[in-house]
Amino acid sequence: MTFPAYQEYKNVDASVGGKLPDAWDSCAIKHLVSTPVTDGPHETPNFIDEGVPFVSAEAVSTGRINFSKARFISHEDHAHYSRKYLPRKNDIFIVKSGATTGTVAIVETSQEFNIWSPLAVVRCSEKADPRYVLHCLRGTTFQENIILNWSFGTQQNIGMGIIENLQIPVPSLPEQTQIARFLDHETAKIDSLIHEQKRLIELLKEKRQAVISHAVTKGLDFDVPMKDSGVEWLGAVPAHWVVGKNKWYLETASGGTPPTCNRSEFYDGNIPWLRTLDLNNGEVNNYEVTVTQKAITETSCRIVPKNSVLIAMYGGDGTIGKNGLLCFDSAINQAICAFLPAQNLSSKFLHYFVHFYRPYWMIGAESSRKDPNIGQDRIGDHPLIIPPLAEQHEIVKTLSTQLQWFDVLAAEAFRGVEMLTERRAALISAAVTGKIDVREWQPPSDEIAFDEEVRQAGLEATV
Repeated sequence: MTFPAYQEYKNVDASVGGKLPDAWDSCAIKHLVSTPVTDGPHETPNFIDEGVPFVSAEAVSTGRINFSKARFISHEDHAHYSRKYLPRKNDIFIVKSGATTGTVAIVETSQEFNIWSPLAVVRCSEKADPRYVLHCLRGTTFQENIILNWSFGTQQNIGMGIIENLQIPVPSLPEQTQIARFLDHETAKIDSLIHEQKRLIELLKEKRQAVISHAVTKGLDFDVPMKDSGVEWLGAVPAHWVVGKNKWYLETASGGTPPTCNRSEFYDGNIPWLRTLDLNNGEVNNYEVTVTQKAITETSCRIVPKNSVLIAMYGGDGTIGKNGLLCFDSAINQAICAFLPAQNLSSKFLHYFVHFYRPYWMIGAESSRKDPNIGQDRIGDHPLIIPPLAEQHEIVKTLSTQLQWFDVLAAEAFRGVEMLTERRAALISAAVTGKIDVREWQPPSDEIAFDEEVRQAGLEATV
């Protein structure tokens, strides 16, 4: 996919691309808006089950608003917040704080909703095509300027005063509309391919989990006699496997967190110290924090041996049950439970079983805590199934081979997403900075041919 360049260019500031077509201009966003850049309310709403959609940063991605991630406020609160700002079709939102700072989306609906303070709002005047401005804000140059200008408190953020003074290229209004038309069409095709790759990744994850689940609960022999495990969600298991509780066959251990006062006495030593965020549901090969021998001898820290299977006990639904197979001796904190190595259990088989088990830890759990935990006692009472040791080794060997293939396919899909994402960003930047001339572009009449053209462009071509 190739496009011509403009006839003549002029040098401009690097913040708008370094050079622009001779007839283009550039200006700060504040000169292209009909109202000053604003944001949503800074007070915490009273969320309800049904009402007016209330959008924050998590609902803003890929240029669109995902209303399935919105919460709800009352019509009274909506009326109150609307005195400051009422969303309108073609408004542009910019995430101005948090992990996704700089992400942008455009309002494509006339339905009533409202927004929270992490979102800044750009409402274009008649001087600017909103979709052209959207693409400018998604472009590499503008996003780099966001990064250069954001500040850090408890998290990264960028102020509205900074946003409104960032510059973008400004061609004539008809040319803006044509560029937006071109990019809407092209990026929609690329986004579709990205969606396909992401869906493939999810399917591979599901298949991977299914393969693990079957191997560690049913075994490899499809003709083996089965028996009822006595556990409803576990179902039938091979008749010759042992069924019991974790505490009957495994020793567990947990740890602690050394004091942060007199930090040098307890931290930055030569002993690894793991937290739940270090667990990756695979082999634990790395660590970020170390502690001293004094932390081990004088606090509740405890070193657990290599080949222990680690489980996150605290942290809510997103963390509980995260796991890892420890590849070195390490201290752990109090939020981790370790299954210590046992003679009749392959640590790798046990880790596969724990990984399969992750969705089931909270079955029947009752807790008044905002973030519930499973605790060592609960872990000890949960069921465990144990094949003969030789069969465990065979299951581990088979799973290692099968999962390696899934990992290869997933890695290829991830690379596809990265390449398509880079292609999309390069295409946007080339169009909104005039590196390519799309004034004569028209949508192809043969959409099937165009689909293949974009597919090849996304995977092979560069702008």
